Amino acid sequence: MPWSTAAGAERPDSDGLATARINGVDVNSVMVAGMTCEHCATAVRAEISRLPGVTEVDVDVASGEVRIAAEALPDDAALRAAIETAGYEMAG
Repeated sequence: MPWSTAAGAERPDSDGLATARINGVDVNSVMVAGMTCEHCATAVRAEISRLPGVTEVDVDVASGEVRIAAEALPDDAALRAAIETAGYEMAG
């Protein structure tokens, strides 16, 4: 995973979410409301993975955190739309 323990400079984006550039890949995390099981995680992962440039999606159902690695991070509107298509809401 590009966001394991590799060094990267974290910086807040416009919504105050943590973003970083790690091993040449942009990484962002967002919170998603309403996920309760692995099926939820699979649906969210599949929709976000379809966005241009996304290389990896890690979903933690328990916390609601979704981490996205991408060559260029998708904008908030595209990310929100993908999460809504999966049937969930981006928190915040």
